[in-house]
Amino acid sequence: MSGKRALVLGGTGMLAGCAEALVADGWHVVLPSRRYAPIPAVEHNGGGNGHRKALWVEATWSEPAALAERAARALGGPADLLVAWVHRTERISVLRAVAALLAPGAPVVEVHGSASANPVGGCPDPVLPDHPTQQVVLGFVRHAGRTRWLTHREISAGVLDGVRRALAGKPPAVHQVGEFRPVHR
Repeated sequence: MSGKRALVLGGTGMLAGCAEALVADGWHVVLPSRRYAPIPAVEHNGGGNGHRKALWVEATWSEPAALAERAARALGGPADLLVAWVHRTERISVLRAVAALLAPGAPVVEVHGSASANPVGGCPDPVLPDHPTQQVVLGFVRHAGRTRWLTHREISAGVLDGVRRALAGKPPAVHQVGEFRPVHR
């Protein structure tokens, strides 16, 4: 298989919009997840060889070696990009398990909820030091005197900004989407 390959951990949930955008940009996207959640995929016909550009594989964070094995088969070669939103309790073991699936120097975009990372307390150190890592911290939005969680669309847009920075070779950085903590009045 030729073309760009992306491994998106958490891509069937709130990162589905990010996975869809990568598919639309011509990426072969692999989505390990517990539950099947189809991502709209397009058929590309290059020289008569049509193929899906999004592929779900059954996997759980609690079995990182099995996740990596299934993802490797689905990728069909080294991943050129890793986007990961993994619960903090499994984060290190899952990221270490999939490290061998990445092309040398492939960028990583790690997503953190505000409970596991914040601008004041800092972000966890990147797990894969040989891969430049953009970190995206998700917060809240203030609207009409109230605060609310980010929508799936806002989350995907913020993560896609991180993906674009990663693919452009920007230096590793932490990026905040929304406000860190809601303000109660």
